[in-house]
Amino acid sequence: MNIAILGAGAWGTALAINLSSRHQVTLWTKDPHHLAALTAQRNNQQFLPGFFLPESIRLTSALDVALGAAEFALIVVPVAGLRETLRSVVATGLAIPILWGCKGFESQAAKLPHQIVQEEYGSAVPSGVLSGPSFAQEVAQGLPTALTLASHDEEFSQKIALQLHSTRLRVYSSKDVIGVEVGGAIKNVISIAAGISDGMGFGYNARAALLTRGLMEITRLGVKLGGCLETFMGLSGVGDMILTCTGDLSRNRRVGLMLADGQSLSEILRQLGHVAEGVYAAAAAQSLSRELGVEMPITQAICGILYERVPARDAVEILLNRDPKIERL
Repeated sequence: MNIAILGAGAWGTALAINLSSRHQVTLWTKDPHHLAALTAQRNNQQFLPGFFLPESIRLTSALDVALGAAEFALIVVPVAGLRETLRSVVATGLAIPILWGCKGFESQAAKLPHQIVQEEYGSAVPSGVLSGPSFAQEVAQGLPTALTLASHDEEFSQKIALQLHSTRLRVYSSKDVIGVEVGGAIKNVISIAAGISDGMGFGYNARAALLTRGLMEITRLGVKLGGCLETFMGLSGVGDMILTCTGDLSRNRRVGLMLADGQSLSEILRQLGHVAEGVYAAAAAQSLSRELGVEMPITQAICGILYERVPARDAVEILLNRDPKIERL
């Protein structure tokens, strides 16, 4: 297939490298200076250093060139840039099927990516979300990875999943767009909590309890928003959460570790140099939980730490001192 990957960050670059052995890939960056560096070095030193960009990958900063011959576009930008990118695609006048690979909420209105797509792109052409437990470095290395591709158009999701699927990049189809998106968004919040727990030396027992109760929060909100219970037991639910909460490559877990060390949020984000979606997803998730009457104490605690300057240790103590309850969703 001829695929346009829009967004040359770590994830977009990793997918371009992985898919280029089986498909014709064009990698688009909106920044001409970034394009010049990619072209000269054949290496994304800014976002994914150490990985050669095969010569078969076409590089461009011209969106109409990227989309011109593509059979579908895979948009891999942060959620904050999704709306702008969609508007740019619409401006080309090309109606092309799209997938998006971003995880999180549009912060101001707490909107999931599919809602942004509906507002800016409509439903005249097939669309869907690609998500699941996946660190960019490992995908670029060709290490075994499994993802979920969800679309309201089942024929589209099955067709594209089959095309992207390989022995090292297994892609499963789904029709639960909401569930896949919610799992991908809120696991980042739980990952911050897991980093705080690990940073404070609370041990593996505490981490296991945190992940289990965190999954309950993800599931409660996801089902309330219209997601399917089964989705949260799969790759884009518990699978993605386990990876992000335990893997040392997780930016969100690193945020938690640094918060446990007493560093300020502004300093943490400066040091990361990359987007940590959990920081923004926490506020959106808390807003939705209050609106829908969904109990999310871990998310609430993380919001207190991030936005109300509650010391991490104090927030943890509040969680630990909650009254015991019956274990249920």
